[in-house]
Amino acid sequence: MDDERYMQEALRQAREALDEHEVPIGGVVVCGGRVIARAHNLTERLTDVTAHAEMQLIGMAADFLGGKYLNDCTLYVTVEPCPMCAAALAWAQLARLVYGAPDPKRGYTLFSPSLLHPRTEVTAGVLADDAARLMTDFFKNQR
Repeated sequence: MDDERYMQEALRQAREALDEHEVPIGGVVVCGGRVIARAHNLTERLTDVTAHAEMQLIGMAADFLGGKYLNDCTLYVTVEPCPMCAAALAWAQLARLVYGAPDPKRGYTLFSPSLLHPRTEVTAGVLADDAARLMTDFFKNQR
């Protein structure tokens, strides 16, 4: 299944984040059956609280496409986006969002599922256990 294949790519990005002592969230943007952007959290490296994987991906994909709208793209991310990222994805008019693990403390669905663009299709839970394990292990080691 393509969703699992692309989520594996996102998990590779999350592991890179982990190796760099970042919160292990990673993602890819797929357009026309091709990965056009890969990124992970960079908040520590950039000392920027907005440098989430999704924010990096929006900019990279828009740059690749030469326009600000991602209305033909799917974003795969290992953890449910936060409200900031969901709102940015709405402005980018993302066609489809696929995420792994839910974020019961800061995920956008906790606050408002309508933060995404009304036409954005959402698929949740793809390889969720793998994504959740990365997060759990990271925070366990932080304590």
